[in-house]
Amino acid sequence: MISPYADFPFMWRVAGNLVEFPQRPLLMGILNVTPDSFSDGGQFAAADAAIRRGQELVAAGADILDIGAESTRPGAEPVSAEEELRRILPVVRGLAGKVQVPLSIDTYKASVARACLDAGALIINDISGLTFDPQMIDVCRGSDCGVVVMHIQGTPQTMQADPHYEDVLTDIRRCFELRLEWLASEGIALERIALDPGIGFGKTAAHNLTLLQKVQEFYSLGRPILIGHSRKRFLQRVLQRPVDERLFGTIGVSLALAELGVPLLRIHDVAAHRDAMTAWQAIRQPG
Repeated sequence: MISPYADFPFMWRVAGNLVEFPQRPLLMGILNVTPDSFSDGGQFAAADAAIRRGQELVAAGADILDIGAESTRPGAEPVSAEEELRRILPVVRGLAGKVQVPLSIDTYKASVARACLDAGALIINDISGLTFDPQMIDVCRGSDCGVVVMHIQGTPQTMQADPHYEDVLTDIRRCFELRLEWLASEGIALERIALDPGIGFGKTAAHNLTLLQKVQEFYSLGRPILIGHSRKRFLQRVLQRPVDERLFGTIGVSLALAELGVPLLRIHDVAAHRDAMTAWQAIRQPG
């Protein structure tokens, strides 16, 4: 049986280096340095605890660490750049050069992005697709960092009030097309960009399921696709389980996405996913 990752067509350049995509999705381990994230808020809010957790995620098999210091769950209130930097910079400094994987920064604030890139981060993961802060495009243009452009309808405070699309797949694809044209015109090389359809960010459960089922429709855009579905609310509709009982459902979705050739998965439970992907590979590529 041929792996869906054979002859992988996408290229992603991060800090001048090409990311190598193995015969499975790369695992982006989530490190929330927040008191109020939806699934693990407060567990790693202290810098020393977050640094240890980051090292644990890498030891468990994370290919990338995605560090965030502001919750963007539905209804979350924004925090100041100063507070975000207070939370995140000690963690970035504590991990940069000490773990052998790229550090990604989950922020939409240019000042936070700039400081974290200076401290050793290599990727900016912006839920707004570089639109909330007009200075973010300058920060990314002035760096050779990788850039994750996510789709969101509204803001974290408003996005789940009444999500509506004429056709969710067509609408988001068109949004990505326009965003890629804009970024190219602003001097951001497209080979530096990955795209994230934004599961749970201004979408109903039905919208999320459609995006996951039809994710291959985005491949013709020519950019690697990142999916962040881990423990999210749409799984409650599928499983009828609370957030702390969604691990197995998350892995089920991850394996389905692997079968569809998704190259990047943003997940909490790295060790479980690495085992699941190793077993999946053993069946997909016997001998």
